[in-house]
Amino acid sequence: MTQALNRARSFAKRFDLDAPILMAPMAGACPPALAVAVANGGGMGACGALLMEPDAIMDWAQQVRNATNGAFQLNTWIPDNPPHRDIAQEDAMRAFLSGFGPAVPKEAVDARTPDFSAQCRAMIKAGPAVISSIMGVYPPDIVALMKQRGIKWFATVTSVTEARAAQEAGADVLVAQGSEAGGHRGSFTPGTAAENMTGLFSLLPLIVDATDLPVVAAGGIADARHICAALMLGASAVQIGTALLRAPEAGIPAVWADALPNALPENTAPTRAFSGRLGRALRTEYVVAAAHPDAPEPAPYPIQRHLTGPMRSAATAAGDLEYMQAWAGQSASLATNAPAAQIVQSLWQETQDILS
Repeated sequence: MTQALNRARSFAKRFDLDAPILMAPMAGACPPALAVAVANGGGMGACGALLMEPDAIMDWAQQVRNATNGAFQLNTWIPDNPPHRDIAQEDAMRAFLSGFGPAVPKEAVDARTPDFSAQCRAMIKAGPAVISSIMGVYPPDIVALMKQRGIKWFATVTSVTEARAAQEAGADVLVAQGSEAGGHRGSFTPGTAAENMTGLFSLLPLIVDATDLPVVAAGGIADARHICAALMLGASAVQIGTALLRAPEAGIPAVWADALPNALPENTAPTRAFSGRLGRALRTEYVVAAAHPDAPEPAPYPIQRHLTGPMRSAATAAGDLEYMQAWAGQSASLATNAPAAQIVQSLWQETQDILS
């Protein structure tokens, strides 16, 4: 127990943290206020920059720096290969989605996505303590630029094979994401994400044994018992996402936040129905309908995300949980509505009390 605590405290000291607790970089649910609160609570704030243009990334970083001296990470996805277009499939999906929201115009699939290279340059220019990745590894030139700037690379991995690949590519820290995690599955290969659903407490010790890097545990961590277990299995820190979504600083729709206390593990489900990429969400009416054998196969990312945009926007505006993109991990019911700084401080104090 002392060894586990010392390892976590050493990690925290290395990254100027009071607590070895990282905020998950949740795209669409990472306002500056939440990152600031986590940082002020002694943890590491985060920004999921997937949907953000370079200017927005720079603005987010500046807002956080104006409010805290604490550390934060910036994150974006490693892009997939250009998706295969299947017009018949897209038409079938548009017809299906019309039963859950507004009609989806054909031109919806042509929506622009931010340029990955420009996002990377903006993140490096912003100069955070950490830049993290998901869905793969950064290209060598981006890794070299990060190292030149003294920015540490935290690579999200979902298997031992991915962990070894990330270490070889130059990652400084590995984030081991178990299948319990809410939001998108970080698998390097979209086609095998549903097959590679290893739980955190099977995955974590194997990655610790297979690599020489510090490992951050992520997925289904929502109270001190989870943190203690992760540290005892070799983690140096933990990353939490759903556990912060009820905090007032998160600012998610009230109907989503209010559903989390009643969300048992079986009330969540992995689904490609929102974005085309596998992610764990609340088991809503749309998620269940999309999994029916008669439902059309989701289009690949980002086409599916563009197609579901009108439904998701309308549901959010109406406060309708059933058609909203409501990500949630399997430990969602343990999330509290305390301020984020208090959540971080309480989790770390309780963890130390148990392990001491």
